[in-house]
Amino acid sequence: MVLKRAFDIFFSLLLILLLLIPFLLIALIIKLDSAGSIIFKQHRVGKGARVFLIYKFRTMYQTAPELASADLSYSGSADEHITRVGRLLRKTSLDELPQLFNVLKGDMSFIGPRPLIRTEADMHRLREMAQVYSIRPGLTGWAQINGRDFLENEEKIALDAEYLHNRSLFFDILIILRTFGVVLRQTGIMDVGTGKKAI
Repeated sequence: MVLKRAFDIFFSLLLILLLLIPFLLIALIIKLDSAGSIIFKQHRVGKGARVFLIYKFRTMYQTAPELASADLSYSGSADEHITRVGRLLRKTSLDELPQLFNVLKGDMSFIGPRPLIRTEADMHRLREMAQVYSIRPGLTGWAQINGRDFLENEEKIALDAEYLHNRSLFFDILIILRTFGVVLRQTGIMDVGTGKKAI
């Protein structure tokens, strides 16, 4: 765990420095595309069930309701809330880049279960039972590359628990490598507005 935290600090800081210009370009495009803040902040549940603020590039209009992305997609009302730039950022997962600051701060890790919003009661109960909150949430995780938006809660928890009990440097490297493929192919991503697979 000490090695994992050292890895998180070193590479999050390195990536923040390397991606500084892309960060600024994305921020400018968001600002020009629609009114509102550049960074979206939301309370999420992390290690030890502690609540923290997660950072993302804003992908919705500032008038959008404060609901989880999946909730909006299933309701069929997501499309009207997503900005033009936001749709592209979500499809490419570029909206997640500000979470590098969460990793640097220690709220998150590169690899771990994705952090939940506070209202996902069933998932919180299942995670507590499976002791998933004993580790930091991640930018990507085992469940993220094995179905992502289209897994049932029980399937997500089973994958989270599998990662928890089989953590290793090799396992983390495997997840990182497979994440690149998932992002490039956009597999397991729900199309906002339709609630169907993006591809």
